[in-house]
Amino acid sequence: MRFVRTNNFERDYKRLPQPIKEAFAKQFLLFLETPSHPSLDIKKMKGHADLWRVKLTAGYRFTFQRVGDAIVLRRIGPHDIERNP
Repeated sequence: MRFVRTNNFERDYKRLPQPIKEAFAKQFLLFLETPSHPSLDIKKMKGHADLWRVKLTAGYRFTFQRVGDAIVLRRIGPHDIERNP
């Protein structure tokens, strides 16, 4: 499986505070190793056929989409990114 970062994801990531970048690194590793882990709280996004969100912290999320054999990392940031995933 390969991973692709959208331009939006790259831009969002650069703007994150360091503690959130560290939370992403931890949760992304967990996502790779144990995608069913309860702390990830992975949920399908309402109103979108193939988008999912993953919890980083109480207030931060990242969104992704499965496209063929790839996972596309779409957005990362405060909870409100779910309005424009």
